[in-house]
Amino acid sequence: MCIALPGLVVRIDGKTAEIDYSGLRTTVALGLVDAKPGDFVLVHAGCAIEVMEPERARDLLELVRELEEASNDGRP
Repeated sequence: MCIALPGLVVRIDGKTAEIDYSGLRTTVALGLVDAKPGDFVLVHAGCAIEVMEPERARDLLELVRELEEASNDGRP
């Protein structure tokens, strides 16, 4: 199963962006959205597919953390 996750745009280089996922950084394609550093983007399969409102991105990140904790039986 694949899911889309929000990440913070740190730096843009042409049509790619460096994205921070709570300390883990990776490069994603920006061809579908017009993002700038400081924006949260929803990323699926290496492509930013939506620029997100910060509150919505943080809510989704919290939900992912809760699901991770539940799947680990409460172990971090």
